[in-house]
Amino acid sequence: MHTWLPALLAVGAAALIAAGTVLRQRASCEGGAITLVWCLGAGIALGGFGLHAAALGLGSILLVQPLVVLAVLFALPLEAWLDHRHPSRYEWAWGGALVACVGIFLLIADPREVDRRPDHALIVATIAAIIALLIVLVVIAERSSDHNRALFYGLVAGTLFGIGALLIKTVVYVALHDPLNLYARPEVYLFVVVAIGGVVAQQRSFVAGELQTSFPAMTVMEPAVSMALGVTLLGEAVVVGWWQTTVMVIVLVVMVRAVITLATLSAVRGVDTPASTAPRDSELIA
Repeated sequence: MHTWLPALLAVGAAALIAAGTVLRQRASCEGGAITLVWCLGAGIALGGFGLHAAALGLGSILLVQPLVVLAVLFALPLEAWLDHRHPSRYEWAWGGALVACVGIFLLIADPREVDRRPDHALIVATIAAIIALLIVLVVIAERSSDHNRALFYGLVAGTLFGIGALLIKTVVYVALHDPLNLYARPEVYLFVVVAIGGVVAQQRSFVAGELQTSFPAMTVMEPAVSMALGVTLLGEAVVVGWWQTTVMVIVLVVMVRAVITLATLSAVRGVDTPASTAPRDSELIA
């Protein structure tokens, strides 16, 4: 399978996810009620999910997930249009850094699937660790202030969406190769549970009112979890030498910083939508 098709689908998914997230963020800031704008955003995001699922079905997680991260970059022009402003040089600089990092990572990593499957002990240990992590995050979130509640529920949502990406890939594979037995696969029903849990956690993080905290957390956590699970459970791999590994680590660090910065700016504007309240370049750099 050529990589250009899943890559193209992933970029399209990122664009739709960006539009859907921006609309739902802003609707959530108006009191958390489900409005027409929120439903429109959810519908657009659902279309993005469809493209995301198709991309995961055709390509590796290590290829698709870094491209879907570009959603925070696609949000820039949409937010600028809604706010009747132009994106700042600071925003474009970090956006350019994100694009460069994604390109360098995919060029050097050359992600691929290999004929390797983990043993049952590793699978059980991984599942147990994820369940324990989710329980701890939810307990801490419920006992925290609004700021920390938004952070921890953002981490919960990102983790569940990352797990969902892994399950989507499995479900799409079965749907393509053995569709008549799809209903009998537990991954289908587990995905429904994970998806609902992710949406609930995401909405709770939005309602907490600290979007500048929750949005970056979930945006970073989703690809981190899905890529880690892709390597651990699906046998995906990158074949690189020591210098490529060094470059990849640096690129990933810069990519995470760019995603956090752009997601934070997006969330801040979700709270302060008027253009007059948008932070200036000098304030952001400070």
